[in-house]
Amino acid sequence: MTEQTDLFGHSPAQGSLFGDGEDRMQAPPQSFLPDPEDIRRRLTLLLEKARSAEKMPWSERDARMWQTVFPNMAKWLPEEEAEQLRFEFAREMQRLTLAA
Repeated sequence: MTEQTDLFGHSPAQGSLFGDGEDRMQAPPQSFLPDPEDIRRRLTLLLEKARSAEKMPWSERDARMWQTVFPNMAKWLPEEEAEQLRFEFAREMQRLTLAA
């Protein structure tokens, strides 16, 4: 059985997209580090929403979720800034819980 070539003369006719070699697609470089500015913006928006609310602006389920997610997101910021944001968010969540 002879090896078939594709329209461009490459063989085998059904090439692989994976593996070693110049004719292989390279995986795009990925960054797993979030952008601190994006994190800061998101946390500030959440904090502003809590501050401006007279009662809990989230469902009970979402409030529990934000009480877990907010401190974890803050870990991507400088420690002093993260601690301050965590403190302010916890204070607002306590205020809103008592207002219910």
